[in-house]
Amino acid sequence: MSRPLRTPQDLIEAGLAAPERRAELEAVAERYTLAIPPAMAELIDPDDPNDPIARQFVPSGAELETTLEERADPIGDLSHSPVEGIVHRYPDRVLLKAVHVCPVYCRFCFRREMIGPQGLGTLSPEALARALGYIAEHEEIWEVILTGGDPLVLSARRLAELIAPLGAIGHVQVVRIHSRVPVVEPERIDAELISALKASGRSTYVAVHANHPRELTAAARAACARLADSGIVLLGQSVLLKGVNDDPDTLAQLLRAMVETRIKPYYLHHPDLAPGTSHFRLSIEEGRKLVAGLRGRISGLCQPTYILDIPGGHGKASIGPSALVPRGDGCFTVTDFNGQEHVYPPAGTESA
Repeated sequence: MSRPLRTPQDLIEAGLAAPERRAELEAVAERYTLAIPPAMAELIDPDDPNDPIARQFVPSGAELETTLEERADPIGDLSHSPVEGIVHRYPDRVLLKAVHVCPVYCRFCFRREMIGPQGLGTLSPEALARALGYIAEHEEIWEVILTGGDPLVLSARRLAELIAPLGAIGHVQVVRIHSRVPVVEPERIDAELISALKASGRSTYVAVHANHPRELTAAARAACARLADSGIVLLGQSVLLKGVNDDPDTLAQLLRAMVETRIKPYYLHHPDLAPGTSHFRLSIEEGRKLVAGLRGRISGLCQPTYILDIPGGHGKASIGPSALVPRGDGCFTVTDFNGQEHVYPPAGTESA
């Protein structure tokens, strides 16, 4: 397979969808963008109706079913956007969304109403200048996070033009890039692109998005090695998805594979309330149980923070299970990884 699959006909010809699904696929593709690059298409097992890679990328008629709680802007980006391309939700950091296209379109994407050819588009030079001006004017901004869309769809030249000016802003000390490219188009991670990523001269982090251990192919691991060897720190972001990684073994394999690839698991996101994504969402109780099962079972290096983006733009909250419960007498009950409970005394307890 030498090119991305972008239409229902492409899926049918590649054997990834049955011809009788054409009308269903066309209805979904009319509303939400479709693209599956070769690296991901080749991972799909067409004989497995529950293939976890296909579930992430091949459209489903369930995407046309919107529930009452779902919303077009589930995490409230627009309510925190003082100028086009900037989201300033937290005091010391901003999102810079220069592009709204991706190399692959996840069927659970929380920005699905904003991305793709029908989305918000790429920032014009004038809009980008205003966005950079906003960053320069706000001295509290310590970190700039490039997201979108996927900023690594840009050429190395355009990426350098985007990142280099951040190095001239004295209060910006960290540049973070969120991307699926190292996994879904690993061949793009070459010396020229890596040089562009480091063009600011600031501490540079790349947050790599992967949801299933099969995504971390030999080519993806090699791409991540090139990034890590250059001095870029790699973080891992995943979404807890029903039918993809919502079982202890798969989740453990994914997180271990990240650490083996020199990616530190950072966030495990509870799925957002994006339109047409209810078939991916498990309950928070189910998610907490899965995350609790990781403690003690796999290395602390592999433990992400289980996160919920509070609907409406109120920011992230850690929703993982707590091992510590107050008893009411100043002591605490602490549960170990085997499920055994222990008492921890209050501060200032006198020696016997």
